[in-house]
Amino acid sequence: MSVLIPHEYEGWWRITETSQWMNEGLDQLGPALLSLTGVEDRLRMHCLLAYVDCKPTAIGVSFTWRGAWEYDQVAGSGRVRLRRDGRLTGNIRIKDGDSSSFLAERTSAPDEPIPAPPSYRDKWRRRW
Repeated sequence: MSVLIPHEYEGWWRITETSQWMNEGLDQLGPALLSLTGVEDRLRMHCLLAYVDCKPTAIGVSFTWRGAWEYDQVAGSGRVRLRRDGRLTGNIRIKDGDSSSFLAERTSAPDEPIPAPPSYRDKWRRRW
């Protein structure tokens, strides 16, 4: 199902920093990205791969997400708003866990799609 995202928010955003989590590990799985396209949106940062469901609000975009931190299933929510300098500022929350504010800059879609979040079973299928 497609959601109409305001044009100033629509697209791909490169997460450049967080307030609570180490910035050095943001790109562990590839560039830390958040897509706000309204169709098959994704989030990748640190060891997190997630599907994102977003919707416009009066002051920005809110979203829920579900995925995996490494192989552990996690979910949460977030929200973003556009700053005067063109960057996004937002907050991401892990359900029953931590939260952090973040900054993101507009970028282009990645050359390769962000992979689907792994399942817990994938942990045991992987051969070392």
